[in-house]
Amino acid sequence: MIGKLKGLVDSFGEDVVILDVNGVGYVVHCSARTLQRLPALGEAAQLSIETIVREDMIRLYGFRSDAEREWFRLLQTVQGVGARVALGVLSVLEPEQLGAAIATGDKGSVARAPGVGPRLAARLVAELKDKAPAFAPLDPALASLVEAAEAGGPSGPVADAVSALTNLGYPQAQAAAAVAAALKSAGEGAEARALIRLGLKELAR
Repeated sequence: MIGKLKGLVDSFGEDVVILDVNGVGYVVHCSARTLQRLPALGEAAQLSIETIVREDMIRLYGFRSDAEREWFRLLQTVQGVGARVALGVLSVLEPEQLGAAIATGDKGSVARAPGVGPRLAARLVAELKDKAPAFAPLDPALASLVEAAEAGGPSGPVADAVSALTNLGYPQAQAAAAVAAALKSAGEGAEARALIRLGLKELAR
């Protein structure tokens, strides 16, 4: 099995990249986000690989990080989710954003992925909530949001900052992930105004 490929970017397709590894061109299927962030033609690239073998094909799927690959595997444990849908989810949500969406029950963000309707999004959130933390621990901000939600509704500067960002039009998962990153740099006692400012910087990256 192939677990990693390192070579030169040979060409791009609609959802694939051909990676030239010592003269052998490997066709690797990737999410839209991964394809967008690969280097230019002729430059060196490295991808974590998931190899899927079936009777009629061998297909390689490439990821910028091991965390993205783990999400690809985990998503497919849910009934109705195959490789194409899993890549669709990872095309609209970074691993951190997907973790935030699962943790906070944000079905709307998950449903933005192609091939994922409201019913499947609800199933994904419900079935993966207890599995995801095994390899994607929650940031303090997300943990506090989850705890507050389970206690009857979020409150405090973290929740206020997330609310403000969602009111500006950002999906809840992206807003929560941005505020979680902001909390790391601002510290536990940060006010909502500071978290909003830092969160906007994170979203602008």
